[in-house]
Amino acid sequence: MILASSSSTVFTISPSSSAAKTRRYIPKTPRSPFLFKRNCNPTSLPFPPSTRSTKLCSVQATVLKENEDEKVVAEESFRPSTFTHGPEASPQPSPPTELDKWVVKLEQSVNVFLTDSVVTILDALYHDRDYARFYVLETIARVPYFAFISVLHLYESFGWWRRSDYIKVHFAESWNEMHHLLIMEDLGGNSWWPDRFLAQHMAFFYYIMTVLMYALSPRMAYHFSECVENHAFETYDKFIKARGEDLKKMPAPEVAVKYYTEGDLFLFDEFQTSRAPNSRRPKIENLYDVFLNIRDDEAEHCKTMGACQTHGNLRSPHSYPEDASGDDFGSEFRQADCEGVADCLDKSVTSPSSKQKQNI
Repeated sequence: MILASSSSTVFTISPSSSAAKTRRYIPKTPRSPFLFKRNCNPTSLPFPPSTRSTKLCSVQATVLKENEDEKVVAEESFRPSTFTHGPEASPQPSPPTELDKWVVKLEQSVNVFLTDSVVTILDALYHDRDYARFYVLETIARVPYFAFISVLHLYESFGWWRRSDYIKVHFAESWNEMHHLLIMEDLGGNSWWPDRFLAQHMAFFYYIMTVLMYALSPRMAYHFSECVENHAFETYDKFIKARGEDLKKMPAPEVAVKYYTEGDLFLFDEFQTSRAPNSRRPKIENLYDVFLNIRDDEAEHCKTMGACQTHGNLRSPHSYPEDASGDDFGSEFRQADCEGVADCLDKSVTSPSSKQKQNI
Protein backbone atom coordinates (compact mmCIF):
# COMPACT_ATOMS: atom_id res chain seq x y z
CA MET A 1 0.00 0.00 0.00
CA ILE A 2 1.27 3.33 -0.84
CA LEU A 3 0.76 6.38 1.27
CA ALA A 4 1.16 8.83 -1.57
CA SER A 5 2.78 12.30 -1.54
CA SER A 6 1.92 15.07 -3.98
CA SER A 7 3.54 13.09 -6.75
CA SER A 8 1.87 10.11 -8.37
CA THR A 9 2.99 6.88 -9.92
CA VAL A 10 1.46 5.82 -13.19
CA PHE A 11 2.05 2.90 -15.46
CA THR A 12 2.20 3.38 -19.22
CA ILE A 13 1.44 0.90 -21.94
CA SER A 14 3.57 1.05 -25.05
CA PRO A 15 2.01 0.34 -28.48
CA SER A 16 1.65 -3.21 -29.65
CA SER A 17 4.79 -4.72 -31.02
CA SER A 18 6.14 -8.00 -32.29
CA ALA A 19 7.45 -8.67 -28.78
CA ALA A 20 3.90 -9.26 -27.65
CA LYS A 21 3.47 -12.08 -30.15
CA THR A 22 6.60 -13.85 -28.96
CA ARG A 23 5.78 -13.29 -25.30
CA ARG A 24 9.01 -11.49 -24.70
CA TYR A 25 9.03 -8.54 -22.36
CA ILE A 26 11.63 -5.87 -23.21
CA PRO A 27 11.27 -2.58 -21.31
CA LYS A 28 12.36 0.51 -23.20
CA THR A 29 14.00 2.13 -20.23
CA PRO A 30 15.86 0.78 -17.20
CA ARG A 31 13.52 -0.02 -14.35
CA SER A 32 14.23 1.39 -10.93
CA PRO A 33 13.85 -1.06 -8.01
CA PHE A 34 10.77 0.67 -6.63
CA LEU A 35 8.45 3.46 -7.54
CA PHE A 36 6.27 4.19 -4.60
CA LYS A 37 5.10 7.14 -2.57
CA ARG A 38 5.67 8.12 1.01
CA ASN A 39 2.29 9.33 2.25
CA CYS A 40 -1.22 8.01 1.95
CA ASN A 41 -2.84 10.44 -0.44
CA PRO A 42 -5.75 10.02 -2.84
CA THR A 43 -3.63 11.21 -5.76
CA SER A 44 -2.41 7.65 -6.32
CA LEU A 45 -2.90 6.83 -10.00
CA PRO A 46 -3.29 3.17 -10.91
CA PHE A 47 -2.81 1.58 -14.30
CA PRO A 48 -4.49 3.16 -17.32
CA PRO A 49 -8.03 1.97 -18.04
CA SER A 50 -8.32 -1.45 -19.64
CA THR A 51 -9.94 -1.55 -23.06
CA ARG A 52 -11.36 -4.97 -22.35
CA SER A 53 -13.29 -3.91 -19.28
CA THR A 54 -17.04 -3.91 -19.73
CA LYS A 55 -17.46 -0.89 -17.56
CA LEU A 56 -14.81 1.24 -15.90
CA CYS A 57 -15.24 2.91 -12.59
CA SER A 58 -15.82 6.58 -13.30
CA VAL A 59 -13.88 7.61 -10.25
CA GLN A 60 -10.17 7.12 -10.64
CA ALA A 61 -7.52 7.60 -8.02
CA THR A 62 -6.51 10.87 -9.68
CA VAL A 63 -9.62 12.80 -8.79
CA LEU A 64 -7.99 14.56 -5.87
CA LYS A 65 -4.86 15.64 -7.66
CA GLU A 66 -4.22 19.19 -6.50
CA ASN A 67 -1.38 20.23 -8.79
CA GLU A 68 -2.24 19.35 -12.37
CA ASP A 69 0.93 20.93 -13.76
CA GLU A 70 3.19 18.61 -11.78
CA LYS A 71 4.98 15.90 -13.75
CA VAL A 72 4.45 12.31 -12.70
CA VAL A 73 6.87 9.41 -12.66
CA ALA A 74 6.08 6.86 -15.33
CA GLU A 75 6.98 3.20 -15.39
CA GLU A 76 6.35 0.66 -18.11
CA SER A 77 4.44 -2.40 -17.02
CA PHE A 78 2.81 -5.36 -18.73
CA ARG A 79 3.01 -6.29 -22.34
CA PRO A 80 1.21 -3.99 -24.79
CA SER A 81 -1.34 -6.68 -25.59
CA THR A 82 -2.39 -6.96 -21.97
CA PHE A 83 -4.94 -4.17 -22.24
CA THR A 84 -5.76 -4.26 -25.94
CA HIS A 85 -7.05 -6.93 -28.27
CA GLY A 86 -7.98 -4.96 -31.34
CA PRO A 87 -7.60 -1.60 -33.06
CA GLU A 88 -10.77 -0.21 -31.55
CA ALA A 89 -10.50 1.40 -28.16
CA SER A 90 -13.30 1.43 -25.64
CA PRO A 91 -14.72 4.80 -24.58
CA GLN A 92 -12.88 6.67 -21.88
CA PRO A 93 -14.60 6.91 -18.48
CA SER A 94 -16.58 10.06 -17.90
CA PRO A 95 -14.96 12.78 -15.78
CA PRO A 96 -15.65 12.48 -12.04
CA THR A 97 -18.32 14.71 -10.61
CA GLU A 98 -17.93 16.86 -7.51
CA LEU A 99 -19.91 14.26 -5.57
CA ASP A 100 -17.52 11.53 -6.75
CA LYS A 101 -14.56 13.57 -5.59
CA TRP A 102 -16.14 14.18 -2.21
CA VAL A 103 -16.91 10.47 -1.73
CA VAL A 104 -13.36 9.42 -2.58
CA LYS A 105 -11.91 12.05 -0.28
CA LEU A 106 -14.15 10.87 2.55
CA GLU A 107 -13.23 7.21 2.00
CA GLN A 108 -9.54 7.89 1.98
CA SER A 109 -9.68 10.21 4.97
CA VAL A 110 -11.33 7.43 6.97
CA ASN A 111 -8.65 4.99 5.80
CA VAL A 112 -5.83 7.31 6.86
CA PHE A 113 -7.42 7.80 10.28
CA LEU A 114 -7.86 4.06 10.84
CA THR A 115 -4.33 3.26 9.70
CA ASP A 116 -2.76 5.98 11.86
CA SER A 117 -4.74 4.78 14.88
CA VAL A 118 -3.52 1.19 14.52
CA VAL A 119 0.06 2.35 13.92
CA THR A 120 -0.03 4.44 17.09
CA ILE A 121 -1.12 1.41 19.12
CA LEU A 122 1.56 -0.83 17.62
CA ASP A 123 4.25 1.81 18.18
CA ALA A 124 3.34 1.95 21.85
CA LEU A 125 3.26 -1.82 22.33
CA TYR A 126 6.22 -2.88 20.20
CA HIS A 127 8.68 0.01 20.10
CA ASP A 128 11.58 -2.24 21.20
CA ARG A 129 10.36 -5.71 20.09
CA ASP A 130 10.87 -5.88 16.34
CA TYR A 131 10.16 -9.53 15.57
CA ALA A 132 6.98 -9.56 17.65
CA ARG A 133 5.82 -6.42 15.84
CA PHE A 134 6.53 -8.01 12.47
CA TYR A 135 4.59 -11.11 13.50
CA VAL A 136 1.56 -8.95 14.33
CA LEU A 137 1.91 -7.00 11.07
CA GLU A 138 2.11 -10.12 8.92
CA THR A 139 -0.81 -11.78 10.69
CA ILE A 140 -2.88 -8.71 9.81
CA ALA A 141 -1.42 -8.03 6.35
CA ARG A 142 -2.62 -11.28 4.75
CA VAL A 143 -6.23 -10.82 5.91
CA PRO A 144 -7.48 -8.46 3.16
CA TYR A 145 -6.52 -10.77 0.34
CA PHE A 146 -8.54 -13.78 1.44
CA ALA A 147 -11.32 -11.37 2.44
CA PHE A 148 -11.38 -10.10 -1.16
CA ILE A 149 -11.41 -13.70 -2.43
CA SER A 150 -14.31 -14.58 -0.11
CA VAL A 151 -16.47 -11.79 -1.49
CA LEU A 152 -15.52 -12.52 -5.11
CA HIS A 153 -16.41 -16.20 -4.69
CA LEU A 154 -19.78 -15.14 -3.29
CA TYR A 155 -20.33 -12.87 -6.28
CA GLU A 156 -19.45 -15.76 -8.60
CA SER A 157 -22.11 -17.89 -6.91
CA PHE A 158 -24.73 -15.33 -7.93
CA GLY A 159 -23.29 -14.85 -11.42
CA TRP A 160 -22.10 -11.32 -10.65
CA TRP A 161 -18.40 -11.82 -11.33
CA ARG A 162 -16.29 -13.61 -13.94
CA ARG A 163 -12.83 -12.03 -13.58
CA SER A 164 -10.46 -14.84 -12.66
CA ASP A 165 -7.39 -12.57 -12.67
CA TYR A 166 -8.50 -10.90 -9.46
CA ILE A 167 -8.79 -14.18 -7.58
CA LYS A 168 -5.47 -15.42 -8.96
CA VAL A 169 -3.56 -12.29 -7.98
CA HIS A 170 -5.19 -11.97 -4.54
CA PHE A 171 -4.41 -15.61 -3.78
CA ALA A 172 -0.77 -15.05 -4.77
CA GLU A 173 -0.67 -12.00 -2.49
CA SER A 174 -2.07 -14.04 0.37
CA TRP A 175 0.51 -16.79 -0.34
CA ASN A 176 3.31 -14.22 -0.20
CA GLU A 177 2.10 -12.74 3.09
CA MET A 178 1.71 -16.21 4.57
CA HIS A 179 5.40 -16.89 3.95
CA HIS A 180 6.29 -13.57 5.55
CA LEU A 181 4.37 -14.79 8.58
CA LEU A 182 6.16 -18.16 8.57
CA ILE A 183 9.49 -16.33 8.52
CA MET A 184 8.53 -14.21 11.53
CA GLU A 185 7.38 -17.30 13.42
CA ASP A 186 10.71 -18.96 12.63
CA LEU A 187 12.47 -15.90 14.11
CA GLY A 188 10.44 -16.21 17.34
CA GLY A 189 8.00 -13.37 16.78
CA ASN A 190 5.09 -15.46 18.06
CA SER A 191 6.80 -16.84 21.18
CA TRP A 192 4.66 -14.83 23.64
CA TRP A 193 1.03 -15.80 24.14
CA PRO A 194 -0.18 -12.16 24.46
CA ASP A 195 1.30 -11.36 21.03
CA ARG A 196 -0.52 -14.29 19.44
CA PHE A 197 -3.76 -13.35 21.19
CA LEU A 198 -3.58 -9.73 20.02
CA ALA A 199 -2.60 -10.54 16.44
CA GLN A 200 -5.20 -13.25 15.91
CA HIS A 201 -8.08 -11.26 17.37
CA MET A 202 -7.12 -8.16 15.40
CA ALA A 203 -7.06 -10.33 12.27
CA PHE A 204 -10.55 -11.68 13.01
CA PHE A 205 -12.14 -8.25 13.34
CA TYR A 206 -10.10 -6.92 10.42
CA TYR A 207 -11.45 -9.72 8.23
CA ILE A 208 -15.07 -8.83 9.05
CA MET A 209 -14.39 -5.12 8.48
CA THR A 210 -12.68 -5.80 5.14
CA VAL A 211 -15.49 -8.03 3.86
CA LEU A 212 -18.08 -5.35 4.64
CA MET A 213 -15.93 -2.55 3.24
CA TYR A 214 -15.16 -4.51 0.06
CA ALA A 215 -18.83 -5.33 -0.47
CA LEU A 216 -19.78 -1.65 -0.18
CA SER A 217 -16.80 -0.01 -1.87
CA PRO A 218 -13.96 -2.07 -3.38
CA ARG A 219 -12.10 1.16 -4.11
CA MET A 220 -12.08 2.07 -0.43
CA ALA A 221 -11.04 -1.44 0.63
CA TYR A 222 -8.14 -1.47 -1.84
CA HIS A 223 -6.98 1.95 -0.69
CA PHE A 224 -7.07 0.87 2.95
CA SER A 225 -4.98 -2.20 2.11
CA GLU A 226 -2.60 0.09 0.25
CA CYS A 227 -2.20 2.17 3.41
CA VAL A 228 -1.50 -0.93 5.51
CA GLU A 229 1.06 -2.24 3.01
CA ASN A 230 2.83 1.10 2.86
CA HIS A 231 3.16 1.14 6.65
CA ALA A 232 4.67 -2.35 6.45
CA PHE A 233 7.14 -1.18 3.81
CA GLU A 234 8.23 1.79 5.90
CA THR A 235 8.57 -0.36 9.01
CA TYR A 236 10.86 -2.86 7.29
CA ASP A 237 12.81 -0.08 5.60
CA LYS A 238 13.58 1.60 8.95
CA PHE A 239 14.53 -1.76 10.49
CA ILE A 240 16.95 -2.59 7.67
CA LYS A 241 18.65 0.80 7.89
CA ALA A 242 18.99 0.53 11.67
CA ARG A 243 20.08 -3.12 11.93
CA GLY A 244 21.51 -3.85 8.50
CA GLU A 245 25.05 -4.71 9.58
CA ASP A 246 23.88 -7.08 12.30
CA LEU A 247 21.43 -8.78 9.94
CA LYS A 248 24.18 -9.52 7.42
CA LYS A 249 25.90 -11.68 10.05
CA MET A 250 22.83 -13.84 10.72
CA PRO A 251 21.73 -16.89 8.68
CA ALA A 252 18.54 -16.85 6.67
CA PRO A 253 15.64 -19.06 7.84
CA GLU A 254 15.16 -22.16 5.74
CA VAL A 255 11.56 -21.24 4.94
CA ALA A 256 12.77 -17.98 3.36
CA VAL A 257 15.39 -19.73 1.24
CA LYS A 258 12.84 -22.21 -0.09
CA TYR A 259 10.19 -19.59 -0.84
CA TYR A 260 12.42 -17.10 -2.64
CA THR A 261 14.86 -19.38 -4.47
CA GLU A 262 13.52 -22.92 -4.85
CA GLY A 263 10.75 -24.67 -6.73
CA ASP A 264 8.17 -23.17 -9.07
CA LEU A 265 8.08 -19.38 -8.57
CA PHE A 266 4.82 -18.90 -10.49
CA LEU A 267 2.98 -17.53 -7.44
CA PHE A 268 5.93 -15.31 -6.56
CA ASP A 269 5.64 -13.67 -9.99
CA GLU A 270 1.84 -13.60 -9.91
CA PHE A 271 1.39 -10.97 -7.18
CA GLN A 272 3.88 -8.55 -8.78
CA THR A 273 1.52 -7.12 -11.37
CA SER A 274 3.78 -4.23 -12.38
CA ARG A 275 6.56 -6.62 -13.45
CA ALA A 276 6.97 -9.15 -16.21
CA PRO A 277 7.23 -12.77 -15.02
CA ASN A 278 10.79 -13.92 -14.20
CA SER A 279 12.06 -10.33 -13.98
CA ARG A 280 12.78 -10.56 -10.23
CA ARG A 281 14.78 -13.41 -8.76
CA PRO A 282 16.00 -12.66 -5.22
CA LYS A 283 19.22 -13.87 -3.67
CA ILE A 284 19.09 -15.09 -0.08
CA GLU A 285 22.50 -15.33 1.59
CA ASN A 286 21.71 -13.97 5.05
CA LEU A 287 18.96 -12.45 7.17
CA TYR A 288 19.58 -9.03 5.64
CA ASP A 289 18.60 -10.37 2.22
CA VAL A 290 15.44 -11.85 3.72
CA PHE A 291 14.23 -8.55 5.15
CA LEU A 292 15.28 -6.68 2.03
CA ASN A 293 13.08 -8.94 -0.09
CA ILE A 294 10.17 -8.76 2.35
CA ARG A 295 10.38 -4.97 2.13
CA ASP A 296 10.42 -5.14 -1.67
CA ASP A 297 7.41 -7.48 -1.61
CA GLU A 298 5.46 -4.84 0.33
CA ALA A 299 6.34 -2.26 -2.34
CA GLU A 300 4.93 -4.59 -5.01
CA HIS A 301 1.73 -5.04 -2.99
CA CYS A 302 1.43 -1.26 -2.88
CA LYS A 303 1.53 -0.99 -6.67
CA THR A 304 -1.06 -3.72 -7.11
CA MET A 305 -3.43 -2.19 -4.57
CA GLY A 306 -3.07 1.16 -6.32
CA ALA A 307 -3.99 -0.44 -9.64
CA CYS A 308 -7.04 -2.14 -8.15
CA GLN A 309 -8.59 1.19 -7.20
CA THR A 310 -9.71 1.61 -10.81
CA HIS A 311 -12.36 -1.03 -11.34
CA GLY A 312 -11.58 -3.73 -13.89
CA ASN A 313 -7.96 -2.65 -14.21
CA LEU A 314 -6.13 -5.57 -12.59
CA ARG A 315 -4.45 -8.04 -14.91
CA SER A 316 -2.45 -11.13 -14.01
CA PRO A 317 1.18 -11.00 -15.22
CA HIS A 318 0.69 -14.51 -16.62
CA SER A 319 -2.50 -13.70 -18.57
CA TYR A 320 -2.33 -12.97 -22.27
CA PRO A 321 -5.21 -12.39 -24.73
CA GLU A 322 -4.14 -15.27 -26.97
CA ASP A 323 -4.26 -17.61 -23.97
CA ALA A 324 -7.38 -16.19 -22.38
CA SER A 325 -10.20 -18.49 -21.48
CA GLY A 326 -13.85 -17.91 -22.25
CA ASP A 327 -14.55 -16.17 -18.97
CA ASP A 328 -12.40 -13.22 -20.06
CA PHE A 329 -13.04 -12.82 -23.80
CA GLY A 330 -16.08 -13.33 -25.94
CA SER A 331 -18.12 -15.46 -23.58
CA GLU A 332 -21.65 -15.03 -22.39
CA PHE A 333 -20.25 -14.00 -19.02
CA ARG A 334 -18.23 -11.13 -20.38
CA GLN A 335 -20.60 -8.59 -18.83
CA ALA A 336 -21.00 -10.47 -15.56
CA ASP A 337 -18.94 -7.93 -13.68
CA CYS A 338 -19.82 -5.39 -11.02
CA GLU A 339 -18.35 -3.15 -8.38
CA GLY A 340 -19.70 -3.55 -4.86
CA VAL A 341 -22.89 -5.26 -3.75
CA ALA A 342 -25.15 -2.33 -4.68
CA ASP A 343 -23.84 -2.31 -8.25
CA CYS A 344 -24.16 -6.11 -8.43
CA LEU A 345 -27.78 -6.06 -7.29
CA ASP A 346 -28.59 -3.33 -9.80
CA LYS A 347 -27.00 -5.21 -12.69
CA SER A 348 -28.66 -8.48 -11.73
CA VAL A 349 -32.01 -6.75 -12.28
CA THR A 350 -31.21 -4.49 -15.23
CA SER A 351 -28.90 -6.76 -17.27
CA PRO A 352 -30.19 -8.01 -20.67
CA SER A 353 -30.16 -11.64 -19.48
CA SER A 354 -32.37 -10.76 -16.52
CA LYS A 355 -34.85 -8.96 -18.76
CA GLN A 356 -35.02 -11.97 -21.09
CA LYS A 357 -35.83 -14.24 -18.14
CA GLN A 358 -38.59 -11.88 -17.05
CA ASN A 359 -40.09 -11.87 -20.54
CA ILE A 360 -40.08 -15.65 -20.58
